[in-house]
Amino acid sequence: MKLNPLTKKKWKRFLSIKRGFFSFVVIMLMMLISIGAELFINSRALLVYYNGNLWFPTYSNMIPGKTFGLNYEYETNYRVLKAKFKEQGRGDFVIMPPVPFNPYENDLKENTYPPFPPSFAERHFMGTDNVGRDIFARLVYGFRTAMIFSVVLLILNYAIGISLGCAMGYFGGKFDLFFQRILEIWSNIPFLYVVIIVSSIMVPSFMVLLLIMAFFGWINMTWVMRTMTYKEKEREYVLAARSLGASHFRIIFRHIIPNTISVIVTYAPFAISGGIVALTSLDYLGFGLPAPTPSWGELLQQGWTNMSAWWISASVVSALVITLMTVTFTGEGIREAFDPKMYSIYE
Repeated sequence: MKLNPLTKKKWKRFLSIKRGFFSFVVIMLMMLISIGAELFINSRALLVYYNGNLWFPTYSNMIPGKTFGLNYEYETNYRVLKAKFKEQGRGDFVIMPPVPFNPYENDLKENTYPPFPPSFAERHFMGTDNVGRDIFARLVYGFRTAMIFSVVLLILNYAIGISLGCAMGYFGGKFDLFFQRILEIWSNIPFLYVVIIVSSIMVPSFMVLLLIMAFFGWINMTWVMRTMTYKEKEREYVLAARSLGASHFRIIFRHIIPNTISVIVTYAPFAISGGIVALTSLDYLGFGLPAPTPSWGELLQQGWTNMSAWWISASVVSALVITLMTVTFTGEGIREAFDPKMYSIYE
């Protein structure tokens, strides 16, 4: 597929903005690692060679220990199996991920209590939490949950906010006045109270929290797009499109929205950051995702209640700072590179 020359120019401008480009690379690497987290952080083996046969347990169904000569029917403990094969020395082997723990697994020790500090020898690179779960595993899986949540929330908010805001600004009149009153009433509904009420009635799942956040999150984008559309619809290119007989749909989606792309792109990273912070805050307060779902907010709460275990707070705060910073810098770079007005010359 050949790219448009204008798109190539925009991409080159983005590459020239070093801070934005390197932030984009970092956030993409973080997302790729989190999407394939089972290959790097998992209690299941990547590969098992036993009696001349190969098994790939990572994305397969549960394999009982009896399959590999162990005396139980529940899922194989691959760390123990690896040690057993090494001891037997018969050529069988197990290849484990770099972090051989899943985010739900309790790794406890005799005569001592968690949380345990970071240990490279035990493969707990960021230590464990107060019930013995690996913090690095919970950070990576929690990042995946937060990013999916934020991106889906962004799509829902933008789909509603941009469509309704453009319609309000373009058609104006009674249509605009009616939806202004609706938005004013809607924006006065207390978001946190709704979450508390829902949490008291039922355990809030991922989809329930997403719908509640989307229920309130589209309002700000609607106001912004309404204002931008009022401004853009009086410009010469819109008047020219009208005089040529272009439909309302074409004028809005082919002319007005592309010329407000800088505003849309500018708000996107802040919307994603806001989604991450909102989910983390709800989890911290206890109104978010149910336990034992990996969550940055739950780790923050553990760090606050276990101040002596400094590695818990340090790891999650560092992850939050890096994520929010890279998302914001990426958004700034995209806005500077793709803004059609920034590189336009009017004569």
